[in-house]
Amino acid sequence: MHHEPDSEKNRLVRRTALWTIAAAAAGYGLGRLGPDSGAGDRGTGAGPSTRPTEGFVFQRLSGPARTVVRTADGSTLATFTDGARTAVLVGPTRTFSEPRTTTATVTTDAWVRVLPYEWQRGAEKRDWFARWLSKVLGDTSPDVFDVAFQYSSAGAPDMHNAAGVRYRGTAHFGPRNPEVDDALAFAYYDQRSDFYDYLGIRWTFPDGKRVRPDKTRYGSVDCSGFQRLLWGYRMGIPLHHTNTDSGGTGLPRRAFAIAAHGPGRLLIPHTGERVTDLSSLQPGDLVFFAIIRERPKLIDHVGMYMGLDNRGRHRFYSSRSAANGPTMGDLSGHALLDGTDFYARGLRAARRL
Repeated sequence: MHHEPDSEKNRLVRRTALWTIAAAAAGYGLGRLGPDSGAGDRGTGAGPSTRPTEGFVFQRLSGPARTVVRTADGSTLATFTDGARTAVLVGPTRTFSEPRTTTATVTTDAWVRVLPYEWQRGAEKRDWFARWLSKVLGDTSPDVFDVAFQYSSAGAPDMHNAAGVRYRGTAHFGPRNPEVDDALAFAYYDQRSDFYDYLGIRWTFPDGKRVRPDKTRYGSVDCSGFQRLLWGYRMGIPLHHTNTDSGGTGLPRRAFAIAAHGPGRLLIPHTGERVTDLSSLQPGDLVFFAIIRERPKLIDHVGMYMGLDNRGRHRFYSSRSAANGPTMGDLSGHALLDGTDFYARGLRAARRL
């Protein structure tokens, strides 16, 4: 939420202090996750001698069912949702911007991370959670938001892994669509580019299905391909190649399939009608749209909710044709969930991975 400068400064100081004091009060050394560590420690052995969960209050809330972690003074530290691996922790305030496509900015103290397992009631008593919390509490290494902006269409530096694969850097939406003349049109660039096209590598899915990248789509990801690149390849959530639930637990290929069969918790079901109640959303949630006029009930776009921008509007981040890649901007429709604009009218569902 946007604040006046003095209020925002005080909030930043308070949140940074909360982050540091909560970690120190737990009585352990702060570990740091690497930028590509994804879910982190998946082990289930004995936990640390000093449990980082001591001194915190774990409160159960509903709508959706979740556990909120609070400090002794009642301040919120983290939120974990039943059935989901997405965790939102409160930390130092950051500002995300994309001057090429919008004057809006998003200033947030939400740090979105991925749990090694789906959250269930009482998971705070498990040893794996104690170890995970000891690593992420106070950690300022790249979270889901930071990693998402490593592919920004507005420009992001390339990085290669030990095998020489470019795993991050500016992403495009797809090859030029010769049938569309308007550079800002919805379909100016062709979709159908998946995460392995961006990477330029062959990929084998858990059921043995092996796919080859399309060389003409190297460096490109469409809307669902981007979410698979981000949450799957980078964050470690399983992937499969079908658009049904027969592919097993994981992220399917298309936006409509992720909405219907994806992992995690369905927050807002697809009824075919526009969604206007956004109260259940938190940063990192996937939001789904029906934006083809001739097929108003077919989900054909997916983005990631970022929170409120500097104008108090609900903004999302997605790979889009008009921007030719991942964007929080306003080319060919504002990246907003509220109001009367193109994407707001098309909002149909939401899921927390």
